[in-house]
Amino acid sequence: MKAAIVTVGDEILIGQITDTNSKYIAKAFNKIGVEVREMLSISDERDHILDTLSSLQNRVDVVVITGGLGPTKDDITKKTLCDYFDDTLVQNEEVLVHVIELIERVLQRKASDANKEQALVPSRCTVLRNSVGTAPGMWMEKENTVFISLPGVPYEMEDIVTNEVLPKLIEKYERPYILHKTLLTYGQAESIIAERIEEWEDDLPKHIKLAYLPSPGRVRLRLSARGVDELFLQDSMATEVDKLKAIIDDIIVGYEEDESIEVVVGKLLTEQKKTVAVAESCTGGKIAQLFTNNAGASAYFKGGVVTYSVESKIALLGIEKEFIERHDVVSEAVAEAMAVSAKNVFGVDYAIATTGNAGPTTEEGGADLGTVFIGFATPKGVYSEELNLGQPREKVIGRAVNKALEKIYKEISKN
Repeated sequence: MKAAIVTVGDEILIGQITDTNSKYIAKAFNKIGVEVREMLSISDERDHILDTLSSLQNRVDVVVITGGLGPTKDDITKKTLCDYFDDTLVQNEEVLVHVIELIERVLQRKASDANKEQALVPSRCTVLRNSVGTAPGMWMEKENTVFISLPGVPYEMEDIVTNEVLPKLIEKYERPYILHKTLLTYGQAESIIAERIEEWEDDLPKHIKLAYLPSPGRVRLRLSARGVDELFLQDSMATEVDKLKAIIDDIIVGYEEDESIEVVVGKLLTEQKKTVAVAESCTGGKIAQLFTNNAGASAYFKGGVVTYSVESKIALLGIEKEFIERHDVVSEAVAEAMAVSAKNVFGVDYAIATTGNAGPTTEEGGADLGTVFIGFATPKGVYSEELNLGQPREKVIGRAVNKALEKIYKEISKN
């Protein structure tokens, strides 16, 4: 079963907003065995919309259109759908009651004529209830293709997809089972991993496919299995994952599609009832930000300081000026001293510290561009690692953050 997703809106094409709707719909469809073959973003022009719908009809089973259902003049999707289906707009009484009630309850005012026009829908469509907004979704069929029109507001679209679209698709179509398993790896490049698992990859059964999903410092390996026998897929997937783990267990840090290494570190710390803090210089608080992005981080992340200047390292971490001058601010000794101080100040089990020259210039007598020292204070002792990360500045900072998280993960995993 194949699908296409069409987002309508000039604001997407000019880069004013990012299309997140397609990602959500694709993930939701994938979970029920619907294969998204195409994603398109098109303009708010009648002829462009009509041409797109015509080109997709009979090529896929389902076309989802998001956007253009609002109450303003530039929202033309409903009228264009009427043109495509040779239909007319009629007032849906159930939608009208919902719109009036929602406007009065939430906005505490009378619904305007423009608001009430949201209840106008093509006469032959099946209305998809929007419980959190005023623009209903619409389900229409032509020959061998279902056309589903949804509002572009993300939380409204998500509500209709979850409560209306997915149940109807499950009821209407027989779909294959699709299973995914993602392994999150850290510390090795995609090409090196490919060499290590080449023989295993060549022996994969035909119903299982491997995708490499690289990003700075990490590579996700996603296994996808498709077929009609769910138990068979589960067994064969588990077998192949076990084989893969035996080859690259040293670089695997997690098994969830959207799980990042800082989340994995947080889970480990929580399980072990341990805590962490940071003292950052060249990374400017980015390690702390990654930890605190996650709900419940206060259970294991106890705080951090950004000691960007020599003066702040002295004042906040208590490192002596003479010590810094003797070793240089970008040095193994200072990185370790920062980590020890952070561990003591915050009373934690683990502390991470960064100091380096991210560029783009080097002061006389200073460290080379891209030189970073990461210090670690742990229950077993203190150590540091020197990195030479080159340029540009943004990559130096990003790579330093990734390496710090990779190392602390390995340290905590030893327990």
